[in-house]
Amino acid sequence: MARTNRTLLNLCVAGSALLAAAGGGAFWYAVQQTADRPAAAATRVTVSAGACTPNTLTLPGGTRRFEIVNASDRPIEWEILDGVMVVAERENIAPGFHQQMEVPLQPGDYDITCGLLSNPRGHLHVTVSEEASAAAANVTLKDFLGPLSEYRVYLVLESRKAVQAAEALRAAIAANDLPAAQAAWRAARLPYRHVEPLAYRLSDLENAIDPSAAYLAGREADPGFTGYHRIEYGLFAEESTQGLAPAADQLVADLETLGARLKEMTLTPELLMSLPGAMAGQLAEAQIPAGEDAYAGDDLPEFAASLEGIRKIAGLLGPMLEGADPALGTEIGDALGRAEAGLAKLRGADGGYPPYGSVPQEARDALARDMAALQAGFDRIEPAIGMN
Repeated sequence: MARTNRTLLNLCVAGSALLAAAGGGAFWYAVQQTADRPAAAATRVTVSAGACTPNTLTLPGGTRRFEIVNASDRPIEWEILDGVMVVAERENIAPGFHQQMEVPLQPGDYDITCGLLSNPRGHLHVTVSEEASAAAANVTLKDFLGPLSEYRVYLVLESRKAVQAAEALRAAIAANDLPAAQAAWRAARLPYRHVEPLAYRLSDLENAIDPSAAYLAGREADPGFTGYHRIEYGLFAEESTQGLAPAADQLVADLETLGARLKEMTLTPELLMSLPGAMAGQLAEAQIPAGEDAYAGDDLPEFAASLEGIRKIAGLLGPMLEGADPALGTEIGDALGRAEAGLAKLRGADGGYPPYGSVPQEARDALARDMAALQAGFDRIEPAIGMN
């Protein structure tokens, strides 16, 4: 086993180095923000029950700000997609509310989602600009080769664990053992949460593996309700394993595809720097306020697993921050510690976490604030490290 892991590590390091050398000139980076630079005006996008207004946008490349307004009667998510890759998103925007987001955009053509997953998509055309060209000229990969290679190995190993855990879940369902299947479902979620910072950006697989019924027209009865949460609904809401075998088979297959995709996809410094802040933002803005596991209530262990995945990336970026901005590195470490301590305080006397429905609102608010502070620190990494 040790020899296999060393071989895998050597292959991943070599592959990443080749990818980096071949693709270095194609990477794009956002221009560093300055304190005296005025904030750009936000582009407003209003999402109704079936469409976005405007449905087609044209903007110059660089860092752009969007204001997403929910004019429908359902909570929505809004995404910018490059093929199947999620460039940026906002989740759980409540009816009548709006959220803002800043996104560094490369020139090119993108899709935008408009509320429910079944709604027609809009389009975003990003043109060449001086800002985007200046950002693209500041690329170096030397310091990132080791972290990128190590993160790829982590993704490969954790995605294998996710497949193995899903196979155990499938076996418990096939044996019609409800308690064992419920326990296996809880265990199966944790390795997936470790890779979720990158996995959620693969929109086609994310919508198969982890869709929420709230974002589907037919909710739990929708044909698109698949993956973890479909199985969760059967095991915990309906308290039965009946009819779940096809969903379990498909989950295993989709996780195998995810593992292969994560192993092969190109990892860039920009992507690595963006992942932990984006995941912390998802937790702060959507998952902690609304909850993630509507039927099992197993949110707290999953939030802890998400923090483990975030801490892995923070550890890879830490050595670069030591030279560029050690105070920011300390700030991020302290914020991680506060978030982990906030979760630990919610453990019961037996060391386990209570169902999420029993967590008081003030405790949820405190967790969300911890995650928002963590996101704010991570979002300063790229300007702090710079591109030499």
